[in-house]
Amino acid sequence: MPGVTSADFDDHPERALLDRIEEYYDAVPRHSARVEDYGPLTLFVREGQGWPFYARPARGWSGPLEATDVHKVRDRQRELGIPESFEWVAETTPTLRSAVEESGLVVHEHPLMVLDPGTPPAPLEGLPGSISVRIIGADDPILPSALAVPHLAFAEPGTHVGLAGTPQLTQAVDARAADGSVERAIVRIRAGLTAVAAAVEHGSALSAGQHQPLAGISEIVGVGTLPAARRRGLALAVTAALVADARSRDAETVFLSAGDDGVAQIYARLGFRKIGTALIAEPAE
Repeated sequence: MPGVTSADFDDHPERALLDRIEEYYDAVPRHSARVEDYGPLTLFVREGQGWPFYARPARGWSGPLEATDVHKVRDRQRELGIPESFEWVAETTPTLRSAVEESGLVVHEHPLMVLDPGTPPAPLEGLPGSISVRIIGADDPILPSALAVPHLAFAEPGTHVGLAGTPQLTQAVDARAADGSVERAIVRIRAGLTAVAAAVEHGSALSAGQHQPLAGISEIVGVGTLPAARRRGLALAVTAALVADARSRDAETVFLSAGDDGVAQIYARLGFRKIGTALIAEPAE
């Protein structure tokens, strides 16, 4: 989002809401990561196995950022053998984009969307009777496939009907069992840090996603549909179930980052509206 300045953010109509989301982004990784401070930047380093974390602006930082700041963190990420990844909100830290781009990273934009507290549940129609959409508990046998489906979905991005189907899902479930991700998810579900929802048919998840509640706010993450099962409204139904569960846990603010503007239009059908731009920086492929 070139051209955004700190002065622009001071006048941003959603400043209070974006500040809350910024606090949430800083707080969530602290449950399962070591924190290393590098002046204007914070690096989260996962303790143990699991999805690696990233660097982001230090809590409360509003000053300038330079490429040298980014290079210090990238050097440490390479030393640790973790991805050279940075995540932040364009509107709250406008000076970071030019710094990461000058350091050689590529920035990807994602619509940042929020569901206002008073938004009524959206009616969902057209799901086949053979499909049920529900929250998946820690002991639910569907959990392994609910964790595996998004990996296949993100390997074939977009909304078109893809190739990966039941055989590939079976392989992905085995992979999740082998890497310990199911056990880690069970711990987080029981601790109330993660909730999982899935659209289930014939004993297997066809679409799934998660939300992560913390202090009255929750982010919906990782919603994906088995590529061969797309175009059936499953991801929308899963998202609606996650919203309902988040609200049942007293989350006043529910938000997400859409993959692109096309995906954002789908979430808009549930009442989500864009309030900013989430940015992810990583090395060029």
